[in-house]
Amino acid sequence: MAELLGSRPDIGPIASGVSFARGATEASNLSITTRPGRGTISHVTNLSSAPAGSAPTRLSAVPYDHPDAHHLTRALHLDQVATYGFAEDPGETPAAQFDPPQGLFLIAHHDGGAVGCGGIRLLDAETAEIKRMYVKESARGNGLGRRILEYLERHAAVNGATQLLLETGFRNHDALALYQRCGYTPRSSYVPGRDPRVNRALTKRLGFPDRRVS
Repeated sequence: MAELLGSRPDIGPIASGVSFARGATEASNLSITTRPGRGTISHVTNLSSAPAGSAPTRLSAVPYDHPDAHHLTRALHLDQVATYGFAEDPGETPAAQFDPPQGLFLIAHHDGGAVGCGGIRLLDAETAEIKRMYVKESARGNGLGRRILEYLERHAAVNGATQLLLETGFRNHDALALYQRCGYTPRSSYVPGRDPRVNRALTKRLGFPDRRVS
């Protein structure tokens, strides 16, 4: 079982020591989603900010090639193609890049459906990249994107990262506003061949004083 690294009131328990294995279970605010051949993944928190009487949003870690992850990343891809006329194919990213502890891929579930996602992968010992951030239109406006982002940031920090990188497009106004509120600042593109008229690369320095790696 993963060691808890403490909690934050807006995110909940943070787990470390995550790996992948066969089987699945769920208890209280911890769930384990698994994939044959790649060990056990055990990260989850119930986001407790749902209005009284409404169903809570559950945030869980899954393999990148999980069906819910595939569904949401394809929806993201279609949205990007509709906006820009082109987009990076999420299926070209190796699923193992999001395996803990070097990576993590999160799915948000609400009322039994997958409504949001986001991932992180380590590029080197101190640098991590946020990828595939997406919230369905029906679930936007409730701070879900920020909660996913903050959980990913925490995972990166407890695994040694001190710098975050991410990319988005110039027409993704809501995403750009979110990243600015969360402390991200513009930088030059870190991926060769990006169109500077479209691409917006951002960075953030991490600093969690209670960081502890198991």
